[in-house]
Amino acid sequence: MKIINLGSEANASFYVASELFKQMLYQKDSRLGLATGGTMVKVYDYLVELLQKNQLDVSQVETFNLDEYVGLASDHKESYCQYMKHVLFGAYPHFTAENIHVPNGEAADIEAESKRYEALLEEGGPLDIQILGIGQNGHIGFNEPGTPFESLTHCVDLTESTIKANSRYFDSIDDVPKQAISMGLSSIMKAKRIILLAFGEQKREAIRHLMSQEVTTDVPATILHRHPHVEVFVDDAAMPEIDK
Repeated sequence: MKIINLGSEANASFYVASELFKQMLYQKDSRLGLATGGTMVKVYDYLVELLQKNQLDVSQVETFNLDEYVGLASDHKESYCQYMKHVLFGAYPHFTAENIHVPNGEAADIEAESKRYEALLEEGGPLDIQILGIGQNGHIGFNEPGTPFESLTHCVDLTESTIKANSRYFDSIDDVPKQAISMGLSSIMKAKRIILLAFGEQKREAIRHLMSQEVTTDVPATILHRHPHVEVFVDDAAMPEIDK
């Protein structure tokens, strides 16, 4: 694992957008694992700009989102399905609809939907790149502290801290869904390459845990130390002080 301070959110976001763009440029049938949330907004802004400038053919690209809230309709303004339409698929409307995959949070049988999504991930082989954010408690996807490292796509009960963190997107904290479907930690680890982004002082402690190199389910992101190709990009605010 390499933890690299690129100084600013803009620098790191543009770098990751460039890596995603290059992956699609050189491999037309790329399989990409995509994340949502505030951390990713600038990444997609820059990616759309690069795609537009080059009019890249993305018709064969296949995308898989990390997670989706349980109980939200796909057209709900705070669903991750709508988030992706807003930041990427609507802004660059050249992706093939059948190649865009987001867990169905409205499914009648959430366990069956989780298994269907995991099978979909497995079907075409490992994702070429998986991008991740990180929660203040070290969660990746919606895999909260204590999630088994061998977990596959599953239904997650969100912790109070995660619900509180996501409440800024809803009218009331009571409106925040209490569950989500999320790729499991084992699902994430199958990707060929993983890129994690962390910005702001509130993410510094989570990055400090990563830098300690201790692998523990108490900080789910630490499983990434077991992956051969992980890059973590931070800004100045998220970078812990390094002892000299």
